[in-house]
Amino acid sequence: MQRALKEVVIKYVFFLFASISIFILGLIVAFLFREGIPIFGVVSVKDFLFGGEWYPTFSPPSFGIWPLIVGSLIVTFFATVIAVPLGVLSAVYISEIAPPLIKEILKPVIELLAGLPSVVLGFFGMVVLAPWLQDTFDLPTGLNIVNASVMLALMAVPTISSISED
Repeated sequence: MQRALKEVVIKYVFFLFASISIFILGLIVAFLFREGIPIFGVVSVKDFLFGGEWYPTFSPPSFGIWPLIVGSLIVTFFATVIAVPLGVLSAVYISEIAPPLIKEILKPVIELLAGLPSVVLGFFGMVVLAPWLQDTFDLPTGLNIVNASVMLALMAVPTISSISED
């Protein structure tokens, strides 16, 4: 009977923590909406969603997020094209082909790479990859879709590989 009581208490404690986290997330969303709604007094919803420029500090300001939406979709697409084959193929190698010694080394390394913070990888992309792209391809800036796609793919490969291998 004691074990059943412990399980019920743990169940309700987990439920409480989950409820608190959902409540806090709801407060964050409400705050963002409350602070963001006044923008629609300046610009229509259509112009906000489908406008072609984002210059909030100009006079008059422009608040179009269409290029941001399209850029996010393009970066996500190319990162997926890069990350999914690499992740799945590395998982197949680790689980089916690699000798036991290599498997014992690669599995923890991939798990550690999955835990790298996105800020660190983004900083690496800005400091190392962007200048390399800029110099190699004679671009005005290295901060572009290729850089973002490669860095997002590098973030996703360990997770895809770990999940596929499991």
